[in-house]
Amino acid sequence: MKVIVCGAGQVGFNIAKQLAAEHNDVTVIDHNAELIRKISDTLDVQGMTGHASDPNVLDRAGAADADMLIAVTQNDEVNMVACQVAHALFNLPMKVARIRNQNYLQQQWLNLFSRDHMPIDVVISPEVEVGRAVLRRLAMPGAFEAAPFADDRVMLMGTLLEENCPVVNTPLRQLTELFPDLNIIIAGIVRDAKLFIPRGDDQMRVGDQAYFIAANEYVGRALDIFGYEQKPARRVIILGAGNIGMFVARELEKSDSSIRVKIIEYRKERAEMAADQLSQTVVLHGDALDLEILREANIAETEIIVAVTDDDEVNILASVLAKQGGCQRAIALINNPGYGPLMRSLGIDVSVDPRAMTVSKILQHVRRGRIRGLYSLFNGTAEVLEAEALETATVIGKPLNEAEIPRGIMIGAIVRGDQVIVPRGNTIIRTGDRVVILALADMVKKVEQMFRVSLEYF
Repeated sequence: MKVIVCGAGQVGFNIAKQLAAEHNDVTVIDHNAELIRKISDTLDVQGMTGHASDPNVLDRAGAADADMLIAVTQNDEVNMVACQVAHALFNLPMKVARIRNQNYLQQQWLNLFSRDHMPIDVVISPEVEVGRAVLRRLAMPGAFEAAPFADDRVMLMGTLLEENCPVVNTPLRQLTELFPDLNIIIAGIVRDAKLFIPRGDDQMRVGDQAYFIAANEYVGRALDIFGYEQKPARRVIILGAGNIGMFVARELEKSDSSIRVKIIEYRKERAEMAADQLSQTVVLHGDALDLEILREANIAETEIIVAVTDDDEVNILASVLAKQGGCQRAIALINNPGYGPLMRSLGIDVSVDPRAMTVSKILQHVRRGRIRGLYSLFNGTAEVLEAEALETATVIGKPLNEAEIPRGIMIGAIVRGDQVIVPRGNTIIRTGDRVVILALADMVKKVEQMFRVSLEYF
């Protein structure tokens, strides 16, 4: 596949890295010569200095015979124009754009990105994706990772195993006998900074990070068994009244009037805007690193603080101060992946990485076969995919224990109509099933082959 990536920032770099590792023909465009030099020296891609919306630059990048253009520059308008030029001049078939400005995405303007106006095939909004991720974490205490599949009927969950977890030091094959109502699949375990797919004889240990896949209705029970009491937060403080903070506050106001929400915003004009737009949320103007402001917000009685300012250091330090001040849990937005390993030692319960979410959404549209959903795990070490089993899939019609599924691939759930099936050795995948799979990075191509689509389906 020939792909043009517009933008060599963190998101563009990681998309190019992933695609190049899978032996795609990748060209990266950015007006910053230093970023292009870095990406060309680091990755097996072609780097090109120039503006992504310039027809001459796109022409030199090979837009005429490219399969996909992914526009993830820092400028929404450049991303949109790059897609428009790629469509109008080069008839490029698949165009993906990152759009951050929420005004472009309002309901009344949805027709903007149609083929007759601004022909963008896939619009990705990191702020909305991050906001939804934060809401899932608020609803599911104990989960540091939560991603929905199959129209929210199946969830991928990540949880830390602590001393009070009753399922540690137990062979996985015995969990069903000990907990008959634990209808989940332990799909992956992170131990000593390495992710592996466990076998039946493996045991989970204190300090492990466990990823499990379950039907949505069993997630609460599973988290209970992992030692996390399911009590959704009623008192929440949000740091930052930007797009993400406002999205979370609005959704909390709409979902449950009993939740008491406060926002702390440093910029006076932004705080005034938030106060005007939110009807049930208390808005405080001040510095999130000011202990007096945190005390005024009653941090000691707050269950969760959500730090989503545009400054990683503020999010981290404010979360630490809030935990020291009595707040029970902290969720922090972190753009710099280098800070990720520090979160647990600092007492931050959940870190949300918008870069990883954007990459996951884009890769969903890169994958071949009938891939309907995708979530990248543990810095790209593995992917969770939702695949549709068509007649050409190699895994249908035979029991899983006879399907020769290689190591490095774990089938976590099968959705058949309204039924979510926990797969066992004698389970048979049928045509039309939607299958949720965890695959290590080097096995993703194998999953695509297993669910390949013949030409008659195009």
